[in-house]
Amino acid sequence: MNKIKKTIAIFIGVWILSGCSEVGSGAITLFLVDENGVGYGSVPYACHSGDRLTYNGETASNGEFTFYQGENCQFDLYGYRGTDYYDGLRDDLMYIVDVDDYGKNGIPYACEYFNVGYTNRTYDDGIWNGAFDYDADDRCTFYL
Repeated sequence: MNKIKKTIAIFIGVWILSGCSEVGSGAITLFLVDENGVGYGSVPYACHSGDRLTYNGETASNGEFTFYQGENCQFDLYGYRGTDYYDGLRDDLMYIVDVDDYGKNGIPYACEYFNVGYTNRTYDDGIWNGAFDYDADDRCTFYL
């Protein structure tokens, strides 16, 4: 009888702990990268769910950032030159991609100084999806 009680206790313990490990489930990870696929690390960003701050930190060295579906995440792009369709030499092109480097199109966003729109295919190279336009030293909010 003791073996059955121990087995049940172990089963319940594992069941409870496995439920606790799922607290972080549902998180989505994407990457902020340049036109060569190199991550933009240490970019400050904050995510909100309604009025509640859910994350405040920086992208990882590979450009990784994490959020939950329905959150709004604002990226502080201070120090970046922005995108200029007429002067590609001064651009700091940015793309939002998944772990397989597939660009994420259709994400609505708004930048404080320059643009409102959706992430999409770039104008000239046509191979990268997930591009967005922004001004120098801008702050852009993505409605994820």
